[in-house]
Amino acid sequence: MQPVRVLVVDDSRSARSLIRALIEAAPGLVVCGEAADGREAVEKALALKPDVVTMDLQMPEMDGMQAIEEIMARQAVPILVLSDLADAPNAMAAIARGALEAARKPTFDEGPGLASRLRILARIPVIRHIRRNGALTFKQGSDDPASPARLDARVPTEPSRPGSPVVAIASSTGGPQALARILPDLPADFAAPVLIAQHISDGFAGAMADWLSRLCALPVKIPVEGEALMPGQIYLADSITHMTLGAGRRIRLEQRMESDMYRPSCDRLLASVAAQVGRDAVGVILTGMGRDGAQGMLALAKAGGTTIAQDEATSVIFGMNREAIFAGGVQMTLPLDLIAGKLCMLAGRRAVLGIGIA
Repeated sequence: MQPVRVLVVDDSRSARSLIRALIEAAPGLVVCGEAADGREAVEKALALKPDVVTMDLQMPEMDGMQAIEEIMARQAVPILVLSDLADAPNAMAAIARGALEAARKPTFDEGPGLASRLRILARIPVIRHIRRNGALTFKQGSDDPASPARLDARVPTEPSRPGSPVVAIASSTGGPQALARILPDLPADFAAPVLIAQHISDGFAGAMADWLSRLCALPVKIPVEGEALMPGQIYLADSITHMTLGAGRRIRLEQRMESDMYRPSCDRLLASVAAQVGRDAVGVILTGMGRDGAQGMLALAKAGGTTIAQDEATSVIFGMNREAIFAGGVQMTLPLDLIAGKLCMLAGRRAVLGIGIA
């Protein structure tokens, strides 16, 4: 089997040396080249045709954001953004421009995690992003805070009531891009609270919530312990705890263990929503590697809820959703662009249901 060929891009020589050492210490991986700025990264991506690229964002000549746009327009390749936590907002913007994932720059003891991530990303087929008038085009909502969708937003005044719907979404690799397609299509008076467990590196959830907020008519936040669910509020789980739903439709944040394979846990979220909401729950499982969420979707289906999986054709990785289908927990499989419409049919709108808004 041929080794996975990695192009390492960072303006710091010491950072490149560390990343190279971590990669070359892992079986089945090899560094095929290095680049110290974005312009060199584009040239080497075209010349070397790596299987995967690690990309810094803050660089001279051409920054990582521009390099990602150029690479994805000319020689599509899986890209892993490696950035400092202070640059997390830009990392989310890089994902919008075509990068597959973002993570913190690794330390000496994080080689196995980096190697595993690179192996997974290298297997993902990616497509070129077509540019029009010099700018990449994306099929997702506007990130303009003054867009019409955001100006129409209505603030809920009453907590989610028993008997009203609750939506829970599980996602992993490719999830940020999928969420950026689904959530902007939910109207400002969407009736249900939306709870999301997206596998994400520590420290990046806040930036992701801010990024999604700029795309959506609905507000997006990181939840706090004990808060009551509000209709039309999107709750994005942080990776430092496991978000679950407790009695009285209140958020519960469970302690994370170092041994936990998935952070945050999709299974825990879905199972808790099944236990607390039952037939009023709507579970959605999107693209992602592994099995997390399969048992939670099964629990939700057995509790009488409605379950939806993203289809294979529109998934970056048909993994978590496939496992949920095989486990028997999925009632309908839909392409990505039809999921928001189905959620609107199932959850309704506050103006129609008479739920308090201001």
